[in-house]
Amino acid sequence: MTRSIDLNCDMGEGAGSDAALMELVTSANIACGGHAGDEQSMRVAVREAVRRGCAVGAHPGYPDRAGFGRAAMALSPKEVEACVAGQVEQLAAIARQEGARVRHVKPHGALYHAAMKEREIAAAVAAGVRRVDAGLVLVGLAGARGLEWWRDMGMRIAAEAFADRRYEGDGSLRQRGHADAMIEDPREAAEQASRIARGVGVVAVDGREVGVSAATICIHGDSAVAVALARAVRTKLDREGVQVRPLG
Repeated sequence: MTRSIDLNCDMGEGAGSDAALMELVTSANIACGGHAGDEQSMRVAVREAVRRGCAVGAHPGYPDRAGFGRAAMALSPKEVEACVAGQVEQLAAIARQEGARVRHVKPHGALYHAAMKEREIAAAVAAGVRRVDAGLVLVGLAGARGLEWWRDMGMRIAAEAFADRRYEGDGSLRQRGHADAMIEDPREAAEQASRIARGVGVVAVDGREVGVSAATICIHGDSAVAVALARAVRTKLDREGVQVRPLG
């Protein structure tokens, strides 16, 4: 059977490389006003995604532009629900105007990690998404409890792994505070993506092999080497006969 995987990338965050990345990935997670993005940037990103054949996804985060959404905020579950619903709906409205539709939602930064570990936050994110479209796919970290909670809530889910993040021996992502948390060597990122697509997992920082089962692989669009990483990943997967296609 032909193996297949989605390649997703966080976009609309002002890095300036969205068009080049959309030539290589199959899903665009578009920042929609929380940690980054505004109406203009969303519209530009949606138009580019349509032109390049990328699936359009929403990338809502905590309303924290100064910190790029990477620090937790003391919001109540109802506030999280409203925050997510508002951001996803704004992108969905723009997508409809541009002849497209939002197909998935991937929370950003601290909101993503909170939803993977805290049931109340996971439920609030799901409730916010349901207010817009209960059929949207929720993307979360492979192996995390948040994915199980979302599935139990009746949401469609997709497990995500990372080409450009290193893993701990327990399968968690290495914290960004470590100097080696990010993978910046295109060959190393391509090899990790290949291992994920082949279902053999990743090699953790302690040398252990960690099983990771994922439907989509992320490359961060805000990295200075994002395009080089994406090109290396896509080239390797194509050469190995992996079918790279959007979720669903």
